[in-house]
Amino acid sequence: MSTDVLEHPAGLADDSEQVFVTLTVADQLCGVPVLSVRDILGPQTITCIPLAPPEIAGSLNLRGRIVTAIDLRQRLHLPPAPAGTARMSVVAEQGGELYALLVDQVSEVMSLKTAAFERNPPTLSSIWAEYSAGIFRLDGRLMVVLDVGRLLALTAGG
Repeated sequence: MSTDVLEHPAGLADDSEQVFVTLTVADQLCGVPVLSVRDILGPQTITCIPLAPPEIAGSLNLRGRIVTAIDLRQRLHLPPAPAGTARMSVVAEQGGELYALLVDQVSEVMSLKTAAFERNPPTLSSIWAEYSAGIFRLDGRLMVVLDVGRLLALTAGG
């Protein structure tokens, strides 16, 4: 699954909109295309996987399916969440497998004008830029649009 939905196809009306699930990782507002999201989960019991890469938090059980949990803070080289923080999971599918992206908070579903989408600015850190499809500027806040495909490609950057 790719976030290519953000590209501006020829002939697309300027008033078209893209829909995102908004979330927070280390106080950074992020968006994931709603079509990339299979499920949103509250705090879950995560079973550690021995010898897994550091960004793999473990696995969880979602209605009988084993789901690999990826810690986005670790994946983005951010400090760990404060102890006792109840983290949420955004479940996405890649290659027929389910993955839970561990985030600090899931906020709302937001429709944004496609015309307001911008490429990554040069001031965006290289780690964020590696996993970002671009940005939206919202009332003084920057929303980084996460590229789910790149986040789930565990050989990239990590």
